[in-house]
Amino acid sequence: MRFVAFASLLLLCTVWSCTEPKQNSADKDTRSELVETKSDPALTALFERYREYQMRTYPEWASYEGDHRYSDRLTDLSAAAVVAGFDSLRSFVRDLESIKYDKLSEADKLNYDLFKGSLNESIDSEDLSGYMMPLTQQGGLHIEFPQIIDYQPLSSVEEYQRFFRRLEAFPVAVDQTIENIRAGIENKLVQPRFVVEQIVAQVENVALQDAEDTPFMIPVFRDDFALPTEAGIQTTAELQTLVTLRVQPAYRKLHTFLKEEYLPAAREEPGIWSMPDGERRYQRAIKHHTTTDLSADEIFQIGMQEVERIHARMEALKVELGYDMPMDRFYDFLRNDEQFYFTDKDSLMQVYRVILKTMDSRLPQLFGRLPQAPYDLKEMEAYRARSAPQAYYYSAPEDRSRPGYFYVNTYDLPSRPKYTMTALALHEAVPGHHLQIAIAQELEDLPWFRRQLGFTAFVEGWGLYAEHLGYESGMYEDLLQRFGALTFEMWRACRLVVDAGLHHKKWERERAVQFMKKYTPNSELDIRSEIDRYIVWPGQALAYKIGELRIKELRGKAETALGEAFDLREFHDQVLGNGAIPLWLLEKKLQKWIDRQATTG
Repeated sequence: MRFVAFASLLLLCTVWSCTEPKQNSADKDTRSELVETKSDPALTALFERYREYQMRTYPEWASYEGDHRYSDRLTDLSAAAVVAGFDSLRSFVRDLESIKYDKLSEADKLNYDLFKGSLNESIDSEDLSGYMMPLTQQGGLHIEFPQIIDYQPLSSVEEYQRFFRRLEAFPVAVDQTIENIRAGIENKLVQPRFVVEQIVAQVENVALQDAEDTPFMIPVFRDDFALPTEAGIQTTAELQTLVTLRVQPAYRKLHTFLKEEYLPAAREEPGIWSMPDGERRYQRAIKHHTTTDLSADEIFQIGMQEVERIHARMEALKVELGYDMPMDRFYDFLRNDEQFYFTDKDSLMQVYRVILKTMDSRLPQLFGRLPQAPYDLKEMEAYRARSAPQAYYYSAPEDRSRPGYFYVNTYDLPSRPKYTMTALALHEAVPGHHLQIAIAQELEDLPWFRRQLGFTAFVEGWGLYAEHLGYESGMYEDLLQRFGALTFEMWRACRLVVDAGLHHKKWERERAVQFMKKYTPNSELDIRSEIDRYIVWPGQALAYKIGELRIKELRGKAETALGEAFDLREFHDQVLGNGAIPLWLLEKKLQKWIDRQATTG
């Protein structure tokens, strides 16, 4: 539901132009690259009309963002609505092209190009028919619908009534989803069998529960449920009736369909190559997620080189830790020794809080600008934890009605090692996703669509780079935490190999699992969950390492060019000061900053 960030932008920008980031420190040099100019009124109006279109068309996303005008509706998932959506995007392109480009300021030209490029890539994806594969074990209606309770306002009888209208509409959304999947079966666009089996189990989890045990009932059992007694009793009864008579029967219908129709039609091979036009689909996924023209073979080779480099560092650190054994035995030791795992969830969550508080105190050493939005730690819900990765980050809405959330998976504690906790916290919260995304949301000079862009190579590349910042901020003084950081870097390097292996080189699922087991100490549960994620999300896993390597390369270039004049805090502010952008555009921006710094130095 989030505005899709498109990466392969055929832009003609020759000059980077955007307002410099605001600074926290008064003594910072805040010279702007450009003279401020007013935005073109027609372009501004078009961007605002687009925002209104997005909020109206995707009401769940509007609710997430704090716009509750449509909080009694669900997205129309029908094939007709999908077609209408692409027609609307084409209409926005036509309206955009009616604006005289050469009359725009440099900043508006950049906004124009990014907007047009993202719209056109979305339009170009129409022939991929992604709506025909709407469910995975990682996401889809069956998982996302219960999450509405986290951002639906529920503090009055009237607000509950709006929520109830969404519950009443759920069976229609399920019917639309089933029709879309049937179209996928007809066109041989289906998930692998082992993925469908996981989806079936997830749907069954909700379908066969007692109504009062489903996630939908959580709001009336919370401590902050504050409706007057009589209204509270009536609202609780109405909610339970809707869950029993509308929501759960729809889940059972979906469960029956998945088990009896979808599962027999599922494909056996894991890679996207086995789908119609699979090779082209994968190359487009690579371009989309990495914002580069790298081929699958080139990415596979980069991955193998990184695996070798990181493995050598891990070998040296293992010796420094005092363990004289082969790496495979050391990995088994890390996987199986009780000292590396918690036995209760509260202790795990408390250690995360300590790590985050420590990193919070060190952020001013690394950044001139820090976000205003707070963040919090949250335990991942049981209904999605089994097939979910180790953690997620969910951003705060722009209205700041709630914080950003670092979700931690506490399912199966023996698969959640202590020694990776620092790297994971740095990636998902600060200085990783929360810091980067919150700053992007707070760039008020950018149009709304720019603040929503989420180019994967930038966002996840920054997240992995943020893990690396733990070295220079003293977060890895514990050598085991440092080893954990290397295991995380190795994990992302292995992704390049495994993703390209599965989707291009026709690896079997088990071969990918064994490769990860050889080079990482991750638990088997975690490895299999990760591999299955790469299978249903081709190309996304490539963005982490490709993005991180480019950011490190640009930092090295700046350090070499500027010498003692290099300011790490200003470099980071420059990287983050224009929201998420394609890697090639980031390179242009930073080169311009380096040239200016060298001249004025």
